[in-house]
Amino acid sequence: MTNSQFKLYDTSLSSRLIMGSALYPSPDSLIQSVKAGGSEVVTLSLRRETAGEGAANDFWEHIQKLNVHLLPNTAGCKTAKDAITTAQMAREIFGTKWLKLEVIANDDTLQPDLFELVEATKELSSQGFQVFPYTTEDLGAAEKLLEAGAEVLMPWGAPIGTGRGLMNPYALRTMRSYFPDTPLIVDAGIGAPSHAAEAMEMGYDAILLNTAIAKAGDPVAMAKAFKLAVEAGHLANQALIIEQRDMASPSTPVAGTPFFDLDKIN
Repeated sequence: MTNSQFKLYDTSLSSRLIMGSALYPSPDSLIQSVKAGGSEVVTLSLRRETAGEGAANDFWEHIQKLNVHLLPNTAGCKTAKDAITTAQMAREIFGTKWLKLEVIANDDTLQPDLFELVEATKELSSQGFQVFPYTTEDLGAAEKLLEAGAEVLMPWGAPIGTGRGLMNPYALRTMRSYFPDTPLIVDAGIGAPSHAAEAMEMGYDAILLNTAIAKAGDPVAMAKAFKLAVEAGHLANQALIIEQRDMASPSTPVAGTPFFDLDKIN
Protein backbone atom coordinates (compact mmCIF):
# COMPACT_ATOMS: atom_id res chain seq x y z
CA MET A 1 0.00 0.00 0.00
CA THR A 2 1.52 3.35 -1.03
CA ASN A 3 1.22 6.63 0.88
CA SER A 4 -0.52 9.13 -1.36
CA GLN A 5 -0.01 12.10 0.95
CA PHE A 6 2.79 14.58 0.32
CA LYS A 7 3.85 17.98 1.65
CA LEU A 8 4.20 21.36 0.00
CA TYR A 9 6.07 23.49 2.50
CA ASP A 10 4.29 22.81 5.82
CA THR A 11 0.98 21.63 4.31
CA SER A 12 0.07 17.96 3.84
CA LEU A 13 -2.08 17.13 0.83
CA SER A 14 -3.73 14.02 -0.57
CA SER A 15 -4.58 15.19 -4.08
CA ARG A 16 -1.69 15.60 -6.50
CA LEU A 17 -3.77 17.53 -9.04
CA ILE A 18 -3.59 21.34 -8.75
CA MET A 19 -6.15 23.19 -10.85
CA GLY A 20 -6.37 26.70 -12.22
CA SER A 21 -9.52 28.82 -12.04
CA ALA A 22 -9.45 30.71 -15.36
CA LEU A 23 -11.22 30.17 -18.69
CA TYR A 24 -14.16 28.12 -17.40
CA PRO A 25 -17.48 28.68 -19.21
CA SER A 26 -19.22 29.48 -15.91
CA PRO A 27 -18.57 29.66 -12.15
CA ASP A 28 -20.65 26.52 -11.65
CA SER A 29 -18.50 24.69 -14.20
CA LEU A 30 -15.42 25.67 -12.22
CA ILE A 31 -16.89 24.50 -8.93
CA GLN A 32 -18.08 21.17 -10.32
CA SER A 33 -14.76 20.57 -12.11
CA VAL A 34 -12.69 21.18 -8.98
CA LYS A 35 -14.93 18.77 -7.07
CA ALA A 36 -14.67 16.13 -9.82
CA GLY A 37 -10.89 16.51 -9.95
CA GLY A 38 -10.60 16.25 -6.19
CA SER A 39 -8.12 19.13 -6.16
CA GLU A 40 -7.18 20.60 -2.79
CA VAL A 41 -5.27 23.55 -4.28
CA VAL A 42 -6.61 26.10 -6.76
CA THR A 43 -4.58 28.84 -8.42
CA LEU A 44 -5.99 32.27 -9.12
CA SER A 45 -4.71 35.48 -10.66
CA LEU A 46 -4.78 38.66 -8.61
CA ARG A 47 -4.85 40.81 -11.74
CA ARG A 48 -7.89 39.05 -13.20
CA GLU A 49 -9.90 38.71 -10.02
CA THR A 50 -9.52 42.40 -9.13
CA ALA A 51 -10.23 43.72 -12.61
CA GLY A 52 -13.84 44.59 -11.75
CA GLU A 53 -15.11 45.00 -8.21
CA GLY A 54 -18.47 43.29 -8.74
CA ALA A 55 -17.04 40.43 -10.78
CA ALA A 56 -14.21 40.00 -8.26
CA ASN A 57 -16.60 39.72 -5.31
CA ASP A 58 -18.75 37.19 -7.16
CA PHE A 59 -15.73 35.10 -8.12
CA TRP A 60 -14.40 35.22 -4.57
CA GLU A 61 -17.68 33.92 -3.20
CA HIS A 62 -17.51 30.93 -5.55
CA ILE A 63 -13.89 30.18 -4.64
CA GLN A 64 -14.67 30.27 -0.93
CA LYS A 65 -17.34 27.59 -1.43
CA LEU A 66 -14.66 25.17 -2.60
CA ASN A 67 -12.85 25.10 0.77
CA VAL A 68 -9.45 24.63 -0.88
CA HIS A 69 -5.94 26.02 -0.41
CA LEU A 70 -5.41 29.12 -2.55
CA LEU A 71 -2.31 29.58 -4.67
CA PRO A 72 -2.33 33.16 -6.01
CA ASN A 73 -0.08 33.77 -9.01
CA THR A 74 1.74 36.73 -10.47
CA ALA A 75 0.57 36.11 -14.03
CA GLY A 76 1.53 38.86 -16.46
CA CYS A 77 4.51 40.15 -14.49
CA LYS A 78 7.70 40.75 -16.47
CA THR A 79 10.06 42.05 -13.81
CA ALA A 80 10.99 40.99 -10.31
CA LYS A 81 9.82 44.35 -8.98
CA ASP A 82 6.36 43.95 -10.55
CA ALA A 83 6.06 40.37 -9.28
CA ILE A 84 7.04 41.39 -5.74
CA THR A 85 4.44 44.17 -5.64
CA THR A 86 1.75 41.84 -6.98
CA ALA A 87 2.70 39.17 -4.44
CA GLN A 88 2.38 41.61 -1.56
CA MET A 89 -1.11 42.58 -2.68
CA ALA A 90 -2.08 38.93 -3.10
CA ARG A 91 -1.01 38.07 0.44
CA GLU A 92 -3.05 40.95 1.82
CA ILE A 93 -6.18 40.07 -0.19
CA PHE A 94 -6.14 36.27 0.01
CA GLY A 95 -4.45 35.81 3.38
CA THR A 96 -1.91 33.19 2.31
CA LYS A 97 1.87 32.93 2.27
CA TRP A 98 1.72 30.67 -0.79
CA LEU A 99 2.62 32.22 -4.12
CA LYS A 100 2.91 30.85 -7.63
CA LEU A 101 5.68 33.10 -8.91
CA GLU A 102 5.59 33.88 -12.61
CA VAL A 103 8.01 36.33 -14.24
CA ILE A 104 7.60 36.13 -18.00
CA ALA A 105 10.43 36.79 -20.47
CA ASN A 106 8.72 36.31 -23.82
CA ASP A 107 5.16 37.08 -24.92
CA ASP A 108 5.09 34.37 -27.60
CA THR A 109 6.34 31.43 -25.55
CA LEU A 110 5.52 32.76 -22.05
CA GLN A 111 8.88 31.33 -21.02
CA PRO A 112 10.02 32.32 -17.52
CA ASP A 113 12.71 34.98 -17.13
CA LEU A 114 15.08 32.94 -15.00
CA PHE A 115 17.21 35.88 -13.90
CA GLU A 116 14.26 37.95 -12.66
CA LEU A 117 12.67 34.81 -11.22
CA VAL A 118 15.65 34.10 -8.97
CA GLU A 119 15.79 37.73 -7.85
CA ALA A 120 12.09 37.79 -6.98
CA THR A 121 12.28 34.43 -5.20
CA LYS A 122 15.10 35.62 -2.98
CA GLU A 123 13.28 38.81 -1.96
CA LEU A 124 9.88 37.19 -1.47
CA SER A 125 11.34 34.31 0.56
CA SER A 126 12.99 36.87 2.84
CA GLN A 127 9.55 38.44 3.32
CA GLY A 128 8.07 35.16 4.50
CA PHE A 129 6.41 33.98 1.29
CA GLN A 130 6.36 30.29 0.42
CA VAL A 131 7.29 30.52 -3.23
CA PHE A 132 6.26 28.11 -6.00
CA PRO A 133 8.41 29.32 -8.92
CA TYR A 134 7.25 28.60 -12.48
CA THR A 135 10.53 27.71 -14.18
CA THR A 136 12.11 25.64 -16.95
CA GLU A 137 14.06 22.38 -16.68
CA ASP A 138 17.37 24.32 -16.35
CA LEU A 139 19.29 22.66 -13.51
CA GLY A 140 21.47 25.70 -12.84
CA ALA A 141 18.44 27.94 -12.44
CA ALA A 142 16.80 25.30 -10.24
CA GLU A 143 19.78 25.26 -7.88
CA LYS A 144 19.74 29.05 -7.62
CA LEU A 145 15.99 29.07 -6.91
CA LEU A 146 16.49 26.61 -4.06
CA GLU A 147 19.39 28.69 -2.73
CA ALA A 148 17.12 31.75 -2.93
CA GLY A 149 14.63 30.12 -0.58
CA ALA A 150 12.20 28.13 -2.72
CA GLU A 151 11.35 24.66 -1.41
CA VAL A 152 9.23 23.65 -4.40
CA LEU A 153 10.04 23.84 -8.12
CA MET A 154 7.52 23.92 -10.97
CA PRO A 155 9.16 23.24 -14.36
CA TRP A 156 7.04 23.61 -17.49
CA GLY A 157 6.03 20.67 -19.64
CA ALA A 158 5.47 22.95 -22.63
CA PRO A 159 4.53 26.61 -23.14
CA ILE A 160 1.41 27.70 -21.25
CA GLY A 161 -1.84 26.79 -22.97
CA THR A 162 -0.30 24.79 -25.84
CA GLY A 163 -1.43 21.36 -24.64
CA ARG A 164 1.66 19.79 -26.21
CA GLY A 165 2.53 17.68 -23.18
CA LEU A 166 6.12 16.96 -22.14
CA MET A 167 8.31 18.52 -24.86
CA ASN A 168 11.57 17.48 -23.21
CA PRO A 169 11.02 14.30 -21.20
CA TYR A 170 14.77 13.65 -21.00
CA ALA A 171 15.34 16.97 -19.22
CA LEU A 172 12.39 16.41 -16.91
CA ARG A 173 13.69 12.95 -15.94
CA THR A 174 17.14 14.45 -15.33
CA MET A 175 15.65 17.14 -13.11
CA ARG A 176 13.73 14.55 -11.11
CA SER A 177 16.90 12.53 -10.59
CA TYR A 178 18.97 15.61 -9.76
CA PHE A 179 16.59 16.82 -7.04
CA PRO A 180 15.24 13.61 -5.46
CA ASP A 181 14.12 15.27 -2.22
CA THR A 182 12.57 18.45 -3.66
CA PRO A 183 8.84 18.55 -4.42
CA LEU A 184 8.56 18.95 -8.20
CA ILE A 185 5.34 19.93 -9.98
CA VAL A 186 4.93 19.94 -13.76
CA ASP A 187 3.25 23.25 -14.56
CA ALA A 188 2.02 24.33 -18.01
CA GLY A 189 1.58 22.65 -21.36
CA ILE A 190 -0.28 19.54 -20.19
CA GLY A 191 -3.03 18.81 -22.70
CA ALA A 192 -4.24 15.26 -22.09
CA PRO A 193 -4.53 12.90 -19.11
CA SER A 194 -1.83 10.72 -20.70
CA HIS A 195 0.61 13.64 -20.43
CA ALA A 196 -0.12 13.93 -16.72
CA ALA A 197 0.29 10.18 -16.19
CA GLU A 198 3.64 10.26 -18.01
CA ALA A 199 4.99 12.98 -15.70
CA MET A 200 3.76 11.18 -12.60
CA GLU A 201 5.34 7.93 -13.78
CA MET A 202 8.66 9.81 -13.86
CA GLY A 203 8.24 10.50 -10.16
CA TYR A 204 6.92 14.05 -10.21
CA ASP A 205 4.96 14.98 -7.12
CA ALA A 206 2.01 16.77 -8.71
CA ILE A 207 0.55 18.32 -11.85
CA LEU A 208 -0.69 21.89 -12.21
CA LEU A 209 -2.97 22.66 -15.14
CA ASN A 210 -5.82 24.88 -16.24
CA THR A 211 -6.55 25.09 -19.97
CA ALA A 212 -6.81 21.35 -20.62
CA ILE A 213 -9.76 21.11 -18.23
CA ALA A 214 -11.36 24.54 -18.52
CA LYS A 215 -11.48 24.52 -22.33
CA ALA A 216 -12.46 20.86 -22.73
CA GLY A 217 -15.83 20.01 -24.25
CA ASP A 218 -16.90 18.68 -20.85
CA PRO A 219 -14.70 20.24 -18.13
CA VAL A 220 -16.22 18.17 -15.33
CA ALA A 221 -15.58 14.85 -17.08
CA MET A 222 -12.08 15.98 -18.07
CA ALA A 223 -11.28 16.92 -14.48
CA LYS A 224 -12.22 13.42 -13.38
CA ALA A 225 -10.08 11.95 -16.18
CA PHE A 226 -7.06 13.95 -15.02
CA LYS A 227 -7.68 12.93 -11.42
CA LEU A 228 -7.55 9.26 -12.38
CA ALA A 229 -4.52 9.75 -14.64
CA VAL A 230 -2.53 11.48 -11.91
CA GLU A 231 -3.41 8.77 -9.41
CA ALA A 232 -2.53 6.01 -11.89
CA GLY A 233 0.81 7.59 -12.79
CA HIS A 234 1.79 8.05 -9.16
CA LEU A 235 0.77 4.51 -8.23
CA ALA A 236 2.73 3.12 -11.19
CA ASN A 237 5.85 5.00 -10.11
CA GLN A 238 5.52 3.75 -6.55
CA ALA A 239 5.02 0.19 -7.77
CA LEU A 240 8.35 0.39 -9.71
CA ILE A 241 7.87 0.25 -13.47
CA ILE A 242 9.92 -2.44 -15.24
CA GLU A 243 13.00 -1.35 -17.17
CA GLN A 244 12.82 -1.26 -20.95
CA ARG A 245 14.70 -3.95 -22.88
CA ASP A 246 16.23 -4.09 -26.35
CA MET A 247 15.29 -7.73 -26.90
CA ALA A 248 12.09 -9.67 -26.34
CA SER A 249 11.69 -11.59 -23.09
CA PRO A 250 9.00 -14.29 -22.85
CA SER A 251 6.50 -13.85 -20.06
CA THR A 252 6.09 -17.65 -19.90
CA PRO A 253 9.35 -19.62 -19.39
CA VAL A 254 10.03 -22.23 -22.08
CA ALA A 255 12.85 -24.15 -20.36
CA GLY A 256 11.72 -27.61 -19.31
CA THR A 257 8.35 -27.47 -21.08
CA PRO A 258 7.38 -30.27 -23.49
CA PHE A 259 7.24 -29.67 -27.23
CA PHE A 260 5.06 -31.82 -29.47
CA ASP A 261 5.28 -32.48 -33.20
CA LEU A 262 1.62 -31.96 -34.07
CA ASP A 263 2.10 -33.54 -37.53
CA LYS A 264 3.20 -36.87 -35.98
CA ILE A 265 0.43 -36.78 -33.40
CA ASN A 266 -2.16 -36.30 -36.11
